[in-house]
This record gives sequence, structure tokens and C-alpha cells, in this order.
Amino acid sequence: MKKLNAVTAVVLGASGRGKLYGDYSLEHPEDLLIVGIAEPVPLRREMYGDKYHVPVENRLATWEEMLARPKFADAVIIATPDHLHYAPCMKALELGYDILLEKPIAQTEEECRKLVDYARQTGKIVGLTHVLRYSPYFLMLKEMVDSKKIGDLVSIQHFEPVDHVHMSHSYVRGSWRDSKASTPLVLAKSSHDLDILHWIVGKPCKKVVAFGDLAHFKAANAPQGAPQRCTDGCPVEADCPFSALKIYYRDRTWLYVFDLPVDPDKQGDVILENLKNGNYGKCVYHCNNNQPDHYTMLLEFDGGVTVNFSIEAFTSYSGRRTRIMGTRGDIVGDMEQFVHTDFASGKSVTYDAHAMDALNYEGVGHGGGDTGMIRDWIEAVRKQDSSLMSTPLEDSLESHLIAFAAERSRAKDKIVYLRPLKHYLGL
Repeated sequence: MKKLNAVTAVVLGASGRGKLYGDYSLEHPEDLLIVGIAEPVPLRREMYGDKYHVPVENRLATWEEMLARPKFADAVIIATPDHLHYAPCMKALELGYDILLEKPIAQTEEECRKLVDYARQTGKIVGLTHVLRYSPYFLMLKEMVDSKKIGDLVSIQHFEPVDHVHMSHSYVRGSWRDSKASTPLVLAKSSHDLDILHWIVGKPCKKVVAFGDLAHFKAANAPQGAPQRCTDGCPVEADCPFSALKIYYRDRTWLYVFDLPVDPDKQGDVILENLKNGNYGKCVYHCNNNQPDHYTMLLEFDGGVTVNFSIEAFTSYSGRRTRIMGTRGDIVGDMEQFVHTDFASGKSVTYDAHAMDALNYEGVGHGGGDTGMIRDWIEAVRKQDSSLMSTPLEDSLESHLIAFAAERSRAKDKIVYLRPLKHYLGL
């Protein structure tokens, strides 16, 4: 039964993100009630439906089936793969649903522009999950810049270390290994970063130049005698940092992709079966992947602020690193803490991320930002007021346009100039 004033939602995709919203509905039934699930994998569909008490008649295999029905909830939460964002979102808008859309908006610049334009025409709430804007850490960074604690902003250096295992899992073996079938690395992995950079600078980006390529994860670099799969008797498997047997079977990490049984004694056999037959057991040098494993962008914004942004696969750690330079001070941070140094006094102050909890976001995901994002979206739907969200869809489009410009720059080896946002929206 619907709680008084709870937003009812249909979830498309019983993935990790789809489960996040389901968990939120259990913790806060007064805010959110999941009333439908569309998921093609039967095990996931039934487990999701049972856990979140979805009526049996509303557990369907595809988004097409779900959205062929008349509207029966307040909103649709789209947690499908990247290539299944545009079509279900457009159909949901047509039916009159409000939307929570996983990033990225869509696969192509044209689709992104069409979706944003249609959302504006319908007047429906569309929240994109750029959750770092809700992270207490980045909120404090934004406040430091806006209040001119470092004087006038001059430049930013931002670094995203992907971590070598994460790279192999998601962008070599995983769902994002093919940039055309999913989305380019700079959008799939780093649309959060481009959004945060655009948000902190607070001005439009004028031009972009990008460099990067696939240096290591390709057949030419395969060790001698390496078979197609790590389970096929690879002679160097024991010493390979990317061994699927080590990552998934021996270390038991990144297991969310395997739909494991609850019984721990049965999980090992299921993992091995997946490694013998699925993409996650393939040798990283034989995956037919095409995502760059190193990527550097240079950006210039209105007013002359410059940004250097790098994505790197070959690190032993993750967690974004940021240096912000102003005329009266600088900031150095790593998402765990940041240090502000004032040039005039020479004093440095350290801000700890775990103490930045004034907004009480309960520390859920993305530096504490996930819960704040969900709360604001629910309130925006309740009050039909998109201004209550920190991530306006048009702002999200602007950071996506930077990513598409970077890809054009990288492909054509040239500087790409961006026009004002209203040009892309046909205003």
C-alpha cells in the first residue's frame, strides 16, 4: 500500500544502481515506493521483485513491455545500460512520467540534445544522476571557490585514477569495453568529473583539446602463449595482475556481475562457469575492446580559466585528485580530505571529508552524494519543481557536450570550439 505522499516509481533495470533505489525505498517507505520492475534476467527480476515487494503482475522482462502499459506510477527510474537510456526515456516522457535517469543522458550528442529538448517541451521532471554535486566534499570545494577563499579562480588540475583492476573489469572485459556499443570512456567513466569541473568553474567551456589511446590492452601485448581465457591454462596466469581467476575466483571481488546464489558453498562453481563461458573470463589482451587506457583533456572556460583533466587506467588506487589554484590561495584534495592554503597568511587548513556531514546524507555512495540526490529528486517530483534539484538537465547536457567535443578533438587531432548552450538547444 502506498504511504501518504510517497512517490511511486517503476524501475527499468535491476542492476547495482537499480538496487540502490530499491534499498532507499525500504529505508524510506514514506518517500519512495517501487511498484514495477523491468529486467530481462529472470533471476534478477524475481529477486528484485521479492525484496522490494513489487506486485507479481508488474514484474516484466523488458522496458518495452513496461512502457506499453498506460501510466500507473508517478515516475520511471532508468537504470538500464547506456545504449538503453534514450528510447525508454523518450517513451516515458511521452506517457507523462517524471524521470530519474542514470548518466549518461544518451549515447550520442544528437540524442542528448533531442532528449533535453523533449523534456523541456513536456515540462516533466528529469533528474540525471550527477551525484557528486551532492557529495559534502565537492559541495565544500564549490563553496570555497564561490566565496573566493582562494581569490579569483585561475586553473584546475583534476585526475581520475581508474585503478588497473577496475579498468580491466569495466572497460576491457565489461559492458563498456566497446565505446560504440556503450559510450566513450570520457562519458561512461568521467561524465561525473566533467559535470563537477563545469559546476565548480561556473562558466561555459569555450574550447577543448584531447589526447589518448589504447596503449596496453590489445593482442599485440599478449604474453607468449596466452590463450583466449584465463581458465585455459595460461602460462603466466599466476603472475598476471589482470588474471580473471585471481580477481573473481581467488580474491572474490567485482562479483555483482555474476548473479550468485545465496549459498556461499555454491558460489565458486557459478563463478568458474562464468569465467569459462562469459566475457569476464577472457584474457585482457583478447577482448576486442577499444576504450583508451589513458586520456588527457585541456579545457578553457569563459574568463580564461583553464582545466587539465586526466583519466588513467594504470594506477594501484582510485579516488579523484584535485588541485584548484586561485590568486590568493590553493586547494589540494583527494576525496578523503583537502587542504586549503592562504597565500597572505601562509596558513593551511585541512578539511576532512568524513566530517563534512552537515547535510546528513548518510554516507551512501559517491562520497555521500547518492542519498542527497535521491531525496532532492523525490521532493522535485512531489512539488513538480525541477529547481529543487542540484543537477538541472540542461547543465548536464553542457558537460556532455564537452565530452563529445573531446572525442572529436581526439579523433581529428585538433582544437574543438564549443558554442553557447542555447545554440545546441535551438534557442
